[in-house]
Amino acid sequence: MSNPVATQENARIWIDLDNSPHVPFFAPIIAELEKRGYSVFLTARDCFQVSGLIDLMGLNCKLVGRHYGKNKLAKLAGLCFRAGQLTPLVLRAKPSLALSHGSRAQLIVSSLCRIPSLMIDDYEFSQQLPFAKPRWVMIPEVIQDSAVRHPKSRLLKYPGIKEDVYVPGFKPEPSIKELLGLNDKQLVVTVRPPADEAHYHTPESDQLFRAALDLLAKRDKVKVIFLPRSSEQAKFLRIAHAAQCTSGKFLIPERALDGLNVIWHSDIVISGGGTMNREAAALGIPVYSTFRGKIGAVDRYLAAANRLVLLESVADVQTKIKFSRRSRNAGPVTRTSESMRQVVDNIVAVIDAEKAHHGIVRVPSEGLNHHVSTQQEPEFHS
Repeated sequence: MSNPVATQENARIWIDLDNSPHVPFFAPIIAELEKRGYSVFLTARDCFQVSGLIDLMGLNCKLVGRHYGKNKLAKLAGLCFRAGQLTPLVLRAKPSLALSHGSRAQLIVSSLCRIPSLMIDDYEFSQQLPFAKPRWVMIPEVIQDSAVRHPKSRLLKYPGIKEDVYVPGFKPEPSIKELLGLNDKQLVVTVRPPADEAHYHTPESDQLFRAALDLLAKRDKVKVIFLPRSSEQAKFLRIAHAAQCTSGKFLIPERALDGLNVIWHSDIVISGGGTMNREAAALGIPVYSTFRGKIGAVDRYLAAANRLVLLESVADVQTKIKFSRRSRNAGPVTRTSESMRQVVDNIVAVIDAEKAHHGIVRVPSEGLNHHVSTQQEPEFHS
């Protein structure tokens, strides 16, 4: 089945939100695309904090499927099942472009339905499906071309890092202090556990994470905001650090919160997850990473710029973390995001290139960077 050629007036972009970080990332992109006259069809996987963040940001979205845990066979079966759930919705929506930040289910559906796909990625070691690959890929400029196995003619780039797309528009909301019971006498530490269900997870990440919790439990005048990825991680904290949870020293928020707002009202961040680490770095908050998988180019770039500290051992946890309060008087500078503008320009240019591929004469190249060829490409689906 062939996808109809789209003009700007009827072009519909299908975005699939596969994980919690994708919600704040795509929210300003969706707004800008709609401002430029494009229609957006939004689906999401109901896992982690995705649905809560969708509600928080007021997005009109269809929840489809869920997470199927750590077991690889269950993951694969769940992936195929979710792709099957998405297919009839997508066939009715008739999108001109499938867009995501690494949704494997979307790649399967777009391959089967012959929908041009654009996958954004910022971790060059993420696993890809051998049988369903994106037609276009977009990555941050700090990742070298050689690190990505994709034709250079369909490899796009944008300046900065993924978090630079949406962090510049952040405005602090001080009411969170009362909600979380924060006061000026405490040193506030936001903690995010490792992604223990991800393919890149390692036992070393868990070891460093638990060492950090033990260290925090022993310190006075510290308030820990614990942001679990799952109910199992929340259960672990309540059992392993029952006394701190009972006293309120360790707090697990009852509902999804604006992660940037939590980070901004923290003095330091300790996280096993890439997105929260990079959000803190983008906001200028001291951040320590317990991630021990393959370190990607983005994190190496931030570490070299002294915007992120990579903890490599339990000894690092005990010696490198600096506990000091920081001033929040100035507040972050709200500004227009050049990263977001380039990302959206690239998306629009991909749609225009696909029009050219289907025989439309106009081939605007201003949104595509030097990697993208305007020459006729071979058919992209067999």
